Amino acid sequence: MKTALGIAAAIATISIVGVGLSLTIALLSVRLEEAGYSARAIGLNPAAGGLATLAWAPFVPVLARWIGTRRLLLLALIIGALSLAAFALTGDYLSWLLIRAIFGATLTTLFVISEYWINAVAPPGRRGIVMGLYTTTLAIGFALGPLILLVTGVEGAKPFVIGIALFIIATLPIALNQSAPQIEARTAIPVSSFLTLMPVATLAALLHGAIETASMSLLPVYALRIHLGVEAGAGFLGLFLLGNMLFQIPIGLLSDRFNRRRLLFAVALGGLLGTIALPLAASVNFILFCVMLTVWGGLVGGFYAIGLALLGSRYGGAELASANAAFVMFYSLGMLAGPPVVGFGLDLVTPNGFFIGIAVLILPYLALVWRSLRHADS
Repeated sequence: MKTALGIAAAIATISIVGVGLSLTIALLSVRLEEAGYSARAIGLNPAAGGLATLAWAPFVPVLARWIGTRRLLLLALIIGALSLAAFALTGDYLSWLLIRAIFGATLTTLFVISEYWINAVAPPGRRGIVMGLYTTTLAIGFALGPLILLVTGVEGAKPFVIGIALFIIATLPIALNQSAPQIEARTAIPVSSFLTLMPVATLAALLHGAIETASMSLLPVYALRIHLGVEAGAGFLGLFLLGNMLFQIPIGLLSDRFNRRRLLFAVALGGLLGTIALPLAASVNFILFCVMLTVWGGLVGGFYAIGLALLGSRYGGAELASANAAFVMFYSLGMLAGPPVVGFGLDLVTPNGFFIGIAVLILPYLALVWRSLRHADS
């Protein structure tokens, strides 16, 4: 029962991270566009949140040790709700940059602690499926943000009010849970060290963040470049996210039964083959392309769940909290790096440069996992 309550609390927290990210990225971008700001200025706003994540994540385990994981989560949810209220009360660009940075640090706190919590309470033999459920909930949270805007529109305070209400609701399972895992000791492993200690796991987060954000940003552009409408672009994005939601639990089940490094290699290889097959399918049959895009979206979404489970199987206690902080940092770094890399490919080779850019991201990781497997077998 205690494990189930802990999993519920962590899942409630991560769903709010997804909602908070997708709601604010979409809503603030539209508001800034309507206010006449340049694309460069619009792009800088979410980048402020990403940079705040990179700067703030290493301090989260320390704060959790001082304040307590449960109290820190509740505090972060309250600050997140207040940040949404601040967005609604001002339309000043520089103020929004500052609020975005605070909001980004808040979401980072929720991200790191919820991952630590769920990894700490997940039964070792079922860690993969628990991580699959966790990442499915994150994907649902990402999908909820745009849905809220479809219902409320982008004008007025209503979308912010609904976001605030969701942040408040998310405090309930945490407030009712008295058994949050605590970080009792100071870790001897710096957050930055996990890149060399567990490169296969931490870089899985970077790759997932890069592919996910690039796809969310540029799949609609790809649709326009192959002479389809805006509606087709939204549909492509919806199929990508649908695959991400549907495949995480099955992938999690597989990661409980098979070697996780080998599974990451299989996911990377499948993702790379998908970048070759999808453009071919687009030129042959539209329905086939849509089906393959859904499957591909679910497959590359597996990087996050498997990488997170791999970290959780290796570390515990304070080291696990630092490992989760590193995981979130690299995910955020991928979110910052992915769209420029894939966008460059799309501009260089239109329209299939989208998939070339994704392949450029996957290839080095595939080589890294292959080398890791060979080293483990020797």
